[in-house]
Amino acid sequence: MAADIAVIDYGMGNLRSVSKAIEHVAPSMSVVVTSDPVAIAAAGRVVFPGQGAARDCMREIDARGLRTVIVEAATSKPFLGICMGMQVLFEHSEEGDTPCLGIFPGQVLRFPDDAMHDDAGNRLKVPHMGWNNVHHAMPHPLWRGIEEGERFYFVHSYFTQPTNPDLIAGFAHYPFPFTCAVAADNVFAVQFHPEKSQNAGLTLLGNFATWNPQGETAACDMTGAACA
Repeated sequence: MAADIAVIDYGMGNLRSVSKAIEHVAPSMSVVVTSDPVAIAAAGRVVFPGQGAARDCMREIDARGLRTVIVEAATSKPFLGICMGMQVLFEHSEEGDTPCLGIFPGQVLRFPDDAMHDDAGNRLKVPHMGWNNVHHAMPHPLWRGIEEGERFYFVHSYFTQPTNPDLIAGFAHYPFPFTCAVAADNVFAVQFHPEKSQNAGLTLLGNFATWNPQGETAACDMTGAACA
């Protein structure tokens, strides 16, 4: 029987935490962690998490024969990318000079050394690690119930720079504004870790579990209080 939600396993990512968080918010849905392209293709919705380096990520995706099914899932069903699972949706990453999946136009860039200081001149560390405020750049069903400026947990040294600003669903500051969420059609992807972000992260995962991109408009107010 096809799973309601498939969490893609390509050997990189905090898979247990992601799957357990989804099971917590959607106890009536079946969740499978899998590297089987057939199971991923059959699932009702797909979560694409990831940690580590971009080149390693892309190598494992191709070694396991997952490239095609990931691209197809991102064009056909509710799809949530998390951390590296957001970055490799773009065309290219500076990390290891890595060609990525090219689902979205844009680049993945390292936080530039010369910009990494706060207003007082104090040096900011890379990777960006810890809690940060996330601001909504567009209304979206996955922001429902999540306050503007809510805090989420980040661990990353690179950030996405979409070519098309209409893709940007959320941003944070470190120290400059950077894209931390993108959305288009049936895809929503985030740089932060919802599975590590307590109530706000669980709310986002719960929203994903019930999200119907074909039948639900993105007419949420900017506080995430309601969707049409």
